[in-house]
Amino acid sequence: MARIAFIGLGNMGGGMAANLVKAGHEVAAFDLSPQALDRAKANGCTLAADAAEAVKGADSVVTMLPAGKHVAAVYADSVIPNASKDAILMDCSTIDVATARAVEAQAADAGLAMVDAPVSGGIAAADAGTLTFMVGGSKDGFAKAQPILEKMGKAVIHAGDAGAGQAAKICNNMLLGATMAATCETFALAEKLGLDPQVFYDISSKASGQSWSMTSYCPVPGVGPETPADRDYEGGFAAALMLKDLKLAMEAAQAAGAYTPMGGEAEELYQRFVDRGGAGKDFSAIIKMIDDTWKAPDEG
Repeated sequence: MARIAFIGLGNMGGGMAANLVKAGHEVAAFDLSPQALDRAKANGCTLAADAAEAVKGADSVVTMLPAGKHVAAVYADSVIPNASKDAILMDCSTIDVATARAVEAQAADAGLAMVDAPVSGGIAAADAGTLTFMVGGSKDGFAKAQPILEKMGKAVIHAGDAGAGQAAKICNNMLLGATMAATCETFALAEKLGLDPQVFYDISSKASGQSWSMTSYCPVPGVGPETPADRDYEGGFAAALMLKDLKLAMEAAQAAGAYTPMGGEAEELYQRFVDRGGAGKDFSAIIKMIDDTWKAPDEG
């Protein structure tokens, strides 16, 4: 049994920490939200007064934070100064590549092993322990992190050196965002051309237009397997989070000098949808804007 510090117990982190407890680990948890702490306690975590207290004496540290600025601050102020020299540090947040590399370099300078390990799978997968982890860092760091990450996911993949996990995550989600937007456009067009959505699904899901957004996460209610579309687009992966990831991808593309017109168009579409009140809806709900049936809260 390992002693694990878990910092950041939101929608994703709460389920991840609970799965570490289920695996038999002692989890010292911290979050700024009293409600998140209550949930963590109910799931068997020991509550820490602050991040520094959680980290002291821990064999492993897992963080799941909103943005790069939060990761940089927590590691500089609480994690790196208090972590044991033989601990493995794992940041599972989705942040920019530059910050991930900078924080990992700071950890290395302090003699600490660290990996960036962002996830794919959403809240349901976090609760079920079926996330996919994309891990950046040294081979030794990956080897130390893997046994812990495996308790929270179905796949743990070494993407490369520091920052490679974040690079893989934002590239994957740029592809997902653009593919979902195209899938929504296509269903809207098919309907306007008189095609029944189920019939079009039956054809396209077995033809060259097939994609994960089509067959596993169909944005049309009642078509294909159950998805957030069947729950009025509640739950799943919020449009605001997709927009965050698309912005990270566009920032990375600009820094790398990469031409990403489809990613840019997807960012613009999701920005418009979020601005019109869709931030909390599942990202597939963008179909409601594309087919002109979405109404922002103040539009009635």
